[in-house]
Parts: sequence; structure tokens; C-alpha cells
Amino acid sequence: MSGEDAPAQQQNAVDQKQETKPAEEPKAEPPKTESAEAGATPAAAPEEETFTYRALVLTGYGGYDKVKLQVKKGKPALKAGEVQVRVKVCGLNFADLMARQGLYDRLPSPPVTPGMECSGVVEAVGEEVTDRKVGDKVMVLNRFGLWQEVAVVPASHTFLIPEGMSFEEAAALPVNYITAYLMLFDFGNLRPNQSVLIHSAAGGVGIAATQLCKTVKDVTVFGTASASKHEAISQGGVTHTIDYRTKDYVEEVRKISPKGLDIVLDPLGGSDTHKAYNLLKPMGKLITYGTANMLAGQRKNLIAVAKNWYHQFSIHTLSLIQGNKSVCGFHLGYLDGEIELITQAMNTILDLYKQGKVKPRIDSTWHLEQVGDAMRKMQERNNVGKVILTTEPMPEEEKKEEAKKEDKKEDKKKDDKKKDDKKKDDGKKEEKKEEKKKEEPKKEEKKEEKKEEEKKEEVKKEEK
Repeated sequence: MSGEDAPAQQQNAVDQKQETKPAEEPKAEPPKTESAEAGATPAAAPEEETFTYRALVLTGYGGYDKVKLQVKKGKPALKAGEVQVRVKVCGLNFADLMARQGLYDRLPSPPVTPGMECSGVVEAVGEEVTDRKVGDKVMVLNRFGLWQEVAVVPASHTFLIPEGMSFEEAAALPVNYITAYLMLFDFGNLRPNQSVLIHSAAGGVGIAATQLCKTVKDVTVFGTASASKHEAISQGGVTHTIDYRTKDYVEEVRKISPKGLDIVLDPLGGSDTHKAYNLLKPMGKLITYGTANMLAGQRKNLIAVAKNWYHQFSIHTLSLIQGNKSVCGFHLGYLDGEIELITQAMNTILDLYKQGKVKPRIDSTWHLEQVGDAMRKMQERNNVGKVILTTEPMPEEEKKEEAKKEDKKEDKKKDDKKKDDKKKDDGKKEEKKEEKKKEEPKKEEKKEEKKEEEKKEEVKKEEK
């Protein structure tokens, strides 16, 4: 999310300049003084010139290696209404994975720093900022640009971290909980005794949605996840767990709730959106908020993208009327200017946190240097809860261990390549053997033919 259009566009321009040529920005020359002209000792370099900070930069679309850790130079410009935050922890979201493949249109073209949420401490405030001060602990929600040690954002995109909440929890809260809250209560109008289907129930949004469902009396939650995660999501509040890898979730839901469901949250897209709509009971609501089915492998899979678009859900308004159903679409990234709506939702969520009714679950914490491994864990659906990144530099010992792991990966790649090459060579040898085998009968036939010819010649000679 990016707030007011003008500040967002200005911030985008600043980020682009810093990420492409951080050390080559033109600087106005100060007026020469008499002492300077007389050869006086020049003053020390200003802070803006010596200020550096680390940032993750998406250098191009593709695999995990396209997100690289770089050092930016120069202090970010601070405009009216903005604050500078020293980032402690960043949140990783599914949209970040799609953005890496070029499937998320709310991220500017590379090179660009991704990241929609973080937590940290306010280091500086711009003019006209009255509700934030240096030293405030805040969580931040922005359209992009937060996977770095220092971020400049509109003050309206920051929220004070309540007493007792860690930086890790604060970074895990904005995107997932605001998404789940607005879907369930603004679109879904969730009420007591209703039923909800939550896909990817062990993910960040899934856990947030389950916890929020539990704040309403007697809500039945159906949750899909792989079997190894069922215990965790059951403890978190899912009433009926479904292993989507081995069972048809539509049949499983129908067994328990023949009439269907009141609300279905659909992050999958494609054919699953059709299934979701058909699972609704009269007055039911389908809320679609993603196209996770498009993501298959490290790089963009055109077959998966095409398949998702081919099965795209569409419906005639008459069918909606006759079915007494509703279909809603949600995309937090497009709620750019809805500051009041987002703030109200966040205030409600923070109240629920203070009451102990919601609490982000952290799956794992990774250093910025390990962003590739963090993305892999999330993309391969191995997380239960939120995957987060810490800006704390990786200890030397861990760096050495990471280097060893990378070396092992490279060695494995080389070994795999050798094996593949050997298989190819063996295959070629087998082909040659087969060809030789096929040639043998032909050679024998030729020999036999030759013998026959020779016999015929002999007969002719005898006759003469």
C-alpha cells in the first residue's frame, strides 16, 4: 500500500534513483567562501554522502537469486509528512514471490526494493508530522520498498507498536491481518453460527483468518493444508481439517455441510474459484484475493499462467440473482488511498491483540543474506505461520556455514550435471548399440544375398 498518490510517486522516484545509481546523484556545489578560495582545509563530507544502508533489490524477474543484497549510499530524502524508520524486521508475503516472477503488477519494474511490511524505530520526522516522534516503535505498511535497513514512508503508513508486542510480531501483522479482517468483516459480514472455508490455513492469512473467526461465537472453520500441518491448525482453531493433496476438499465439505458454506476465502484462482462458488449456500459470499495457482516453480511457468487464465471464473448477473450468492474481489495493494479504512481496521486488530484474541505465529526468521532460502521455504509451502526477515547482520560463523552450504549446493549441481551428462552418454552408447544390433541382420541379409548371387553365377558358369 502506498498512501496518497503524490508522496507515493515521489518516493518511487527516490527509490529508483537510489537503486540504480546511488553514488552518482548530482549535488549542488556550495558557494565558495573567502577562506575556501584562500586554500582553507575543506570541511568533512556531509552525512548524506557517507550514509549507507543495506537493501534487498529485485534485479530482474526469475528465480530466488534475482533478489540480491546491496549497499545503498546517500541518506534518503525526507519530505513533509514522512518519517524515516530504522527497520528491524520485515515480513515476507506471497505477493513478494509473485512479484519476483513478474506476476504482481503493484511492484515497479526492476531494479526495485520489494517488501510491503516491516517494523522498526522512527529515526527522523519530516515537516507537518505531529503524531510521530523520534524513538517511536512502529509497524509499517507500504506498497513496496521495505526490505531494507532504512525506509522513508508517509507517517500515515505507520502504526504504533503496542506494549508487549515484539518487532517480529509487529512485522508479521499488517498485511495478513488487515487482509483477513477486511475480507471476513467488511465483505463477509461474519456472524455467529456461520461456516467459513479457509484455503492454505497454515499460512499467514490463513492463521490470521482462523483467529479472527474465533472472535465470533460458534463459527465453523474448514481449513485446507497438508496432513503434517493439521495438528497445528487444529490447535489454532480450525474445526475441520482437510488434506487437499490426498482428498477432494469439495467432497469433504459436503459430507459435513451438505447445504454448503456461508463464506469461502479463495487465494487460489482458476478452477478452484468455480469450486468455491458452487460450495456457497444461498446468501453465501465468495471472496477471491489471489491467484496462487499461477505460481509453479522458481520462475514464471507459462503453462500454469495460461491454465489459470483459461479456467478464470466468470458469471452472469442473472445467475447471481437466482442463486442468491455474492462474489467479491479483494486486493490490499490497490487500497492505496484508503488510509481511514486501513487505520480503522488496524486499530480494531490491535485492540484484539491487546485482549489476547489474536497473535501472529512466527514460522521462522532469516537474515537478509538468506532471503533466497526464506522465499524457497514459503513457495514450497513448508511454513506454518509467518516467514520473516531480520536486518540484524548475520554472524560470521553463520556466514561461514552459509558459504559451506552454498559450496555443497554448487558441488551437488556439478555432480548432478555429471550424472546427467553420463546418462546422456550412456543413452547415446545404448542407441549406437541398438543401431548396431539393427544393422547386424541387414549385414547378414546382404551376405546371404551375396552368397545367392555367387551361387547363381556358379550355376550359369556350369551351364555354359
